[in-house]
Amino acid sequence: MEKFQQSMYDLIVETSTKLPKDVRRAIARAKVRENAGTRAAMALNTIVENIQMADENVSPICQDTGLPTFKIKVPVGVNQIEMKKAIRAAIAEATKNGKLRPNSVDSLTGKNSGDNLGEGVPVIKFEQWENDYIDVRLILKGGGCENKNIQYSLPCELEGLGRAGRDLDGIRKCILHAVYQAQGQGCSAGFIGVGIGGDRSSGYELAKEQLFRPVDDVNPIEELRQLEEYIMENANKLGIGTMGFGGESTLLGCKIGVMHRIPASFFVSVAYNCWAFRRMGVKIDPATGEIIEWLYQDGEDVDFAKELEKAEAAAALEQGDTRVIDLVPPLSEEQVRQLRVGDVVRISGVIYTGRDAIHKYLMDHDAPVDLNGQIIYHCGPVMLKDEEGRWHAKAAGPTTSIREEPYQGDIMKKFGVRAVIGKGGMGAKTLQALKEHGGVYLNAIGGAAQYYADCIKSVEGVDLLEFGIPEAMWHLRVENFTAVVTMDSHGNSLHEDVEKSSLEKLAQFKEPVFK
Repeated sequence: MEKFQQSMYDLIVETSTKLPKDVRRAIARAKVRENAGTRAAMALNTIVENIQMADENVSPICQDTGLPTFKIKVPVGVNQIEMKKAIRAAIAEATKNGKLRPNSVDSLTGKNSGDNLGEGVPVIKFEQWENDYIDVRLILKGGGCENKNIQYSLPCELEGLGRAGRDLDGIRKCILHAVYQAQGQGCSAGFIGVGIGGDRSSGYELAKEQLFRPVDDVNPIEELRQLEEYIMENANKLGIGTMGFGGESTLLGCKIGVMHRIPASFFVSVAYNCWAFRRMGVKIDPATGEIIEWLYQDGEDVDFAKELEKAEAAAALEQGDTRVIDLVPPLSEEQVRQLRVGDVVRISGVIYTGRDAIHKYLMDHDAPVDLNGQIIYHCGPVMLKDEEGRWHAKAAGPTTSIREEPYQGDIMKKFGVRAVIGKGGMGAKTLQALKEHGGVYLNAIGGAAQYYADCIKSVEGVDLLEFGIPEAMWHLRVENFTAVVTMDSHGNSLHEDVEKSSLEKLAQFKEPVFK
């Protein structure tokens, strides 16, 4: 079991820090498809650079290392109780070493366990089989994409598509709608797993199971093969694009599974996964606990180091008509009102992180620091202390901003906050507050945790650490932190525009395709 625990630790580290070959190939294809000099092209350049940095640093690709889910097949007679203990120990060690972010939170008290362990965490699912080796698959699925999972009960009415019936064409409509509703909030371009049938819980489990399939495999069921190909061709016509910036690449993979159901229920369950598709697998010798083979290693590897452009991600935009503006907080209302949707900003100075717990706290309390003119960064970083007790950001990409929609506008006006950094955009309430107060929303590239950690030159302090590392307010000194203005103080929202245009494009798929 000692060797098995080490094998599980190696699997966790590899899954968190290095994308598998099939995912890299899908991202490389998306990069080729995208039009040069666009916001989507900039986002893909940043993603590629981030992947390479994660490889070199052996650090998390994305700061949200999700809820670890293990799917394990074992020969008869293997001690699953001891295996579970070893996996939990490996999870705790990987968290301590900064390869996973502490993500396990008590649902009643809100307390973070600090080691990624807790009731039901990690998820470990065993299945016996007749082979003579152990097959372990691990997926790290972050909260941003997990929140864009969706389940449909057929028949139903779908925005832009009309009625979806209990047939293959109704399933087709549900899948297209699932991609549409995710927009950029799940860190598109993404991957989806679809489960047809089952009950509420088994349908979602089947959908997530599809994400363990290789990106390039072929569905053995002919109707589903055709449907997967149809979705891949047409979902990319919605124009949502990478990060929801618009563009040619919205979906990188679609896998569909089916199971029986009861007559009264017809569920279509969709598991959405971000571009940072972190899933790996190994074959284990049950006698020694050693790894005998790594999975998802078939086909050509993509060496992104050879493809990286020498210029920074924003440089491609500077060659076009896009303005690139340097910002040093605190910001004045006059500075902010000069910014427009489409501008690229480079921030140097101190910014403050704030996620769900901080926003809830600030609604009823004074801020621990003076936030007048400052920038709040929707980020839950991976942090480690060195031997001298100083904090260092090991991964620090943006979290999904829409969760803060009930609070954001009120907090900006209450404390004088001038800018918010996040991903996926925000809604009408925040947009109205930006207009009234003189604020701006800046979209960073979701999942690019190494790229942004490299912009953090020091951790100046931390408040409210009792909320846990991801939810505390970190004071970060950054240099050339690059983001795109996607909501401005003049009532403009790129997210609103892309959602509207993609809905219009979705409507073209209303007519039946599969009989």
